[in-house]
Amino acid sequence: MERLIGGSVDGLELYPASEGFIAYQDSQKEEGMLLCVNNGIFYEFIKTEDFFKENPVRINLENVEIGVDYVIILNTNAGLWGYNIGDTIKFVSNNPYRIIVSGRLKHFTSAFGEHVIAQEVEYSINESVKIHAAEVSGFHVAPMVSPTMGLPRHQWFIEFMKEPKDLGAFEKTLDVFLQDQNTYYKDLITGGILSRLEIVRLKRNGFNDYMKSIGKLGGQNKIPRLSNDRKIAEKLEKHKL
Repeated sequence: MERLIGGSVDGLELYPASEGFIAYQDSQKEEGMLLCVNNGIFYEFIKTEDFFKENPVRINLENVEIGVDYVIILNTNAGLWGYNIGDTIKFVSNNPYRIIVSGRLKHFTSAFGEHVIAQEVEYSINESVKIHAAEVSGFHVAPMVSPTMGLPRHQWFIEFMKEPKDLGAFEKTLDVFLQDQNTYYKDLITGGILSRLEIVRLKRNGFNDYMKSIGKLGGQNKIPRLSNDRKIAEKLEKHKL
């Protein structure tokens, strides 16, 4: 964006939803967005790792911890009660309450028990492109559970705007960053359960072509960054280089 504009620009991050206005960036110096606690929303939170248990515990703001992934639950004066909007957040401050959005509850990869989330893959690829001077226009991560050769692994379907000079080195860097972000994934790699991730390069406009093929081309439709199965991956195979 800055390259197209021709210079740096300041921005403000907002967290609005149909269910209520949740948070906004109130400072260019502080990390995260200020949680709106005085406009008709009572918040509850469930630890992401506990969400799929039979009776997960819901806590209020008083008991949240910094750096923990939570599913955000809304109770509003418009009539919502215990409503899960599907987002996961993380507190970066509790005085005042500031949050970052860490991902979507349904978008994750955990075919091997690793529970890799959007925040982890986005951080890993953002840092990798900085090191290797590459540019990525889109990606999708899916598990390869039963490969014809080698160990199971993650497959990253990536459409490059600017390819790294050494794809193998980029692949290794990406995997190291993901291991640093997710200890469960690291244990599976070091324990010989999974092999290092594999990159599948897509043709230019590969993601758009895929979306067009399923009748969902347009700004309101997005491909999930993460999937726990290969439904999307199998169709993206048709658009690989």
